[in-house]
Amino acid sequence: MEQPDEVVDMVGDVFAADCRARIAFEVLANRWDSVVVFILGESGPMRPRAMLDRIGGISPKVLNQALRRLEYNGLVRRHRYAEAPPRVDYSLTEAGTALIGPIRAMGAWAAVYGDAVVSARDRADGL
Repeated sequence: MEQPDEVVDMVGDVFAADCRARIAFEVLANRWDSVVVFILGESGPMRPRAMLDRIGGISPKVLNQALRRLEYNGLVRRHRYAEAPPRVDYSLTEAGTALIGPIRAMGAWAAVYGDAVVSARDRADGL
């Protein structure tokens, strides 16, 4: 699939029920999915054990669920090796790789506004 030469700025009913832009938010709505995509984008193909070590704070079960979800959505490719014992690694597809820029942009936003969001939550919770 070819990448567009320029990013299309979608206006109007961007978030209407049938709008394709919502797919991007839906795909990364899970807390760990964007972390897995980012780690694979930064490190290249990895085995699940290496991802667990690199990510930290994620259980093997939750990582497996994230990888299956990302594979289902076409962002991650699973590669099985015909070896004993069996070996599997994961890598990003073209669509997954294309999400690295937006994920970095979200990280930059969080670096600037994260404290304000936490403060607002604390105020709302009466802390």
